[in-house]
Amino acid sequence: MTNEIIIALVIITGLGLLFGVILAVSYKKLKVYEDPRLDTVEEMLPNTNCGACGVPGCRAFAEKLIANELVPSGCTVSSPEGIENIAEFLGVDAGEANKRVARLLCAGGKNEAHNLANYKGGIGTCRGEAVVTGGSKDCSWGCLGLGDCAVSCDFDALFMNSNGLPEVIPEKCTACSDCVDACPKELFVLMPVEQKLIVQCRSLLEGDLAESKCSVACTACARCVADAEEGVIEIKNNLAVINYNHNDLATPLATMRCPTNAIVWLEGEAQFEKPREKTLALGGVETNMSSGEKIIVTERS
Repeated sequence: MTNEIIIALVIITGLGLLFGVILAVSYKKLKVYEDPRLDTVEEMLPNTNCGACGVPGCRAFAEKLIANELVPSGCTVSSPEGIENIAEFLGVDAGEANKRVARLLCAGGKNEAHNLANYKGGIGTCRGEAVVTGGSKDCSWGCLGLGDCAVSCDFDALFMNSNGLPEVIPEKCTACSDCVDACPKELFVLMPVEQKLIVQCRSLLEGDLAESKCSVACTACARCVADAEEGVIEIKNNLAVINYNHNDLATPLATMRCPTNAIVWLEGEAQFEKPREKTLALGGVETNMSSGEKIIVTERS
């Protein structure tokens, strides 16, 4: 009996040693090298894992930084100081990232777009109303104004303004795309702030029919096409479409004769065009007008 116990212990000990050797050799042979700086860089990032940098999560972004595949400024959530600290730690240039913000391609709030019905029953969400005949607005493309996008934003970068439209706070917007995913009408897009010429309408109706549903609808009149540099704007399916490959040619001139103000020029990081004095040079003569006035352009300056 004693011999059997001893034999069993020897076998168990031998197997333990054998498996231990196998594991040690496997660890050494199969070990994946991990840069010791990775954990430190990850800790220096905001760890919001929003994906706005283009990779899935802060650790993946840290890996790209260490591999010199991305620059620290690619993190749109980090503060300028945080970006500089990461760059200094890695000994790289912080880089310059084009600031992107969410833009709403609709300006048809309560004061501009016509309502067909008032929903009752406590739906209370854009997605819920969109399922029921497309929502309450006469324009089936327009913003429903119930704030699904604002609820989805983890950075408090969206709020519903007094006109029932979501408005972006550019300083807080990280371009994470949560609002893009939340909008059932697909009205949000992420755009560089350098793209100032924007069509704030998605309607595909033409002329009076479009304007009868919303006073700021694009009517496909093509005045903006005529006033812009060649190739900047074209009319597709009754809607003005901007070619941002020619963004360097875009100017406020394209907005001046729009009869509904559907196409706008957004200065800085504004979300909607604010009432202001516009100055347009026509044949060397400056013409001042308020944003609500219309002009006839006879010559491009």
